Amino acid sequence: MQPGKRVLHLKVNGEAVDVLTETRKTLLEVLREDLNLTGTKHGCELGECGTCTVLVDGEPVLSCLMLGAEAEGSEILSVEGMARGSEPHPLQQAFVATGAAQCGYCIPGMLLTAKALLEHNPHPSREDIREALSGNLCRCTGYTKIIDAVEMAARAETP
Repeated sequence: MQPGKRVLHLKVNGEAVDVLTETRKTLLEVLREDLNLTGTKHGCELGECGTCTVLVDGEPVLSCLMLGAEAEGSEILSVEGMARGSEPHPLQQAFVATGAAQCGYCIPGMLLTAKALLEHNPHPSREDIREALSGNLCRCTGYTKIIDAVEMAARAETP
């Protein structure tokens, strides 16, 4: 083993992966640079924008603040893993249908945060959605269409 490197054993988007990486790398860097999963965006590096949000063991995590080594043995879901086979996730479909994305930079983090919300609360109020997404900043929209999209997806998921 090379000094300053280690092998991480992760489950990423449903697939077991072993990745040799530098111990100092954040989870964001491991995903983007080592696994070529560039859907997770690099934003503020301070944990303030939510752009780098992924799900770690089902919970939203700011991947810029978590070392890759801290994710050892965890299940990680990035935006690339949201689709169900070739079918986009209902949240992805709703974001398209409502025109919720403008530049799209914040959308991966928004989608994953919303996914975690709907898994914990399948029938959220608009206030619940606002609160859940409050750590995800968007410079392009007024958030209304994003909230509409999450509501639409919640209705689509209802049996």
